[in-house]
Amino acid sequence: MSLESVKNYLKKFGVDTKIIELEQSSATVELAAQALHTQGERIAKTLSFWVDEKPIVIVCAGNVKIDNARYRHFFGTKAKMIAFDQVEQAVGHPVGGVCPFAVNPQVTVYLDASLKKFETVFPACGSANSAIELTIPELEQFSQFKEWIDVTKNPEQSI
Repeated sequence: MSLESVKNYLKKFGVDTKIIELEQSSATVELAAQALHTQGERIAKTLSFWVDEKPIVIVCAGNVKIDNARYRHFFGTKAKMIAFDQVEQAVGHPVGGVCPFAVNPQVTVYLDASLKKFETVFPACGSANSAIELTIPELEQFSQFKEWIDVTKNPEQSI
């Protein structure tokens, strides 16, 4: 049902027909990059966290990891990912299809600075075999994000 909710949501922007439904899984950055014939860093992965007992999602480049110090500095708390079995209920999408579109009303969406170097990126669309290619301005508009943040490590720091 999550893919359908994203289709309905993106229809109001006139881009629901741009959703790519894949035969194979795109549930991880690696699988999505293979299926979409692109670099893993261009996969806009959406990570789910609890902040003050409210769900948030952070959309970031596929090749970065959360920098705990930066996260704590920005949010004022330690990074606490939403448990696998709680993600769908908290955010509105199952693991592997979490995206910044058609999320539950209490979810706050943030975009990470790691995405800014790309002309287009590929976020999921609510299922483990869907994606959409968007420009950064489109991602900003369609995600209805709260703000840009910088809470990830540079890939070179992740080693």
